Amino acid sequence: MKINNFLNHRWIFFVSQRFSRIDRNGRSAVTSALATLGICFGIMTLIVITSVMNGFQMEFKDAIMELSSYHVQASGFIDEAMEQEFINFCKNKKNIVSATPFYEAQSFIVSERGKQAAAVIRAVPHDVCETDAGFAKELHILQGSFNIEDDDAIVLGSSLAHMLGVHTGTVITLLALSGGSDVALLSESRQFRVAGVFYSGYADINMTYAFINSASGQKNFGESAQKIYGIKLRRESFDAPLVNEMKCFFPKLKVESWRSYNRSFFGVLQVEKNMLLILVLLIFVVVAINMYNGMRRLVFERRGEIATLSALGGKSEDIKAIFILRGFLTGCIGGFGGVLLGLFLSVNIATVFAGASRFMYYAHFFVVMLVSPENAMYIQENPMYMLYAAIPARIFPLEVFFIALFGICSPLAASYAASRDVLKMTIAEVLHDE
Repeated sequence: MKINNFLNHRWIFFVSQRFSRIDRNGRSAVTSALATLGICFGIMTLIVITSVMNGFQMEFKDAIMELSSYHVQASGFIDEAMEQEFINFCKNKKNIVSATPFYEAQSFIVSERGKQAAAVIRAVPHDVCETDAGFAKELHILQGSFNIEDDDAIVLGSSLAHMLGVHTGTVITLLALSGGSDVALLSESRQFRVAGVFYSGYADINMTYAFINSASGQKNFGESAQKIYGIKLRRESFDAPLVNEMKCFFPKLKVESWRSYNRSFFGVLQVEKNMLLILVLLIFVVVAINMYNGMRRLVFERRGEIATLSALGGKSEDIKAIFILRGFLTGCIGGFGGVLLGLFLSVNIATVFAGASRFMYYAHFFVVMLVSPENAMYIQENPMYMLYAAIPARIFPLEVFFIALFGICSPLAASYAASRDVLKMTIAEVLHDE
């Protein structure tokens, strides 16, 4: 039985390949070649776009979750016993990478030059860069160092430091500071020395965040300052189970996931990515339509052979499989080539953008030399290409798999639809027509 099934599939494959070889110079061959190229370039484009968009989005998300929101935040500790129990709980969880306590307050900062800016002052342990690898990775020091062991040391975001016109060693004043009733709203005595200036992948953090040590935070924020634990996970998708578990073990704590923070911003990024995907997916729709028309033409051109195969005992499903197999092979060839090209371009995206920058520069230079040579000296490379080249592409295997699967299924579905009426004509009708 298995041998018969194998032979049955073998003749289907043979006839399908025979039709392909005969049609190499016909209109059907051109349609098949264009469909293969369309699938190849469509998959390539989708993989490159998703990889670049992933890199663009993850640069923001990493900076936000590593420096600002964490994966999970827990607050509302009643006493030290409850806090210690919570710390032990975090230590026993394999999915938890770190649990960092911090305090936070809003402030209005004034520099020695009189420049002013609003900021978020976050008080963290002075050794946070050692205990939290993600924090240290996303915090790029531009000036000085992240040394906040002294109570008057502060580290500012790059844009915040620029607005205040300060650098390392400069003294700033937290003129206004939010806090409890035991904290003065306005005070000129809260002076800090700038120990460093940092840069992250998210502009809002660079513009609004400043870091001091925990002891200084407790002293300046007041006794009513709320201690918050920022928890990092091995994967961001582990947040929901952990939040539910924490709420069960610690019902009095307020536990929030990173999805609650910057919800609108993350939503906009996802919508932007989805819209780009929809636009590029239209390539596959066009390819499927062309494949359908080409297969319909092929079925009409081969109606004599189809009727003959039917007369020799070929079943309707087997004859349909001949054309479906051709569509499947077209999708596989185009899909395999598209995946290889897409992965190659994504891995070498910096080289691609650098090459595009040089190409556009020389093309612009050539046109200007023909039209107005005296302005050629003002031609420069577009800096946006270098900005894009600096964004690392991130490839997610599951996304690549679904893109390739969609590229293969589109010509397969078109071939199936085109071969539905493959046996409309009988052998007698065909011979009579000839």
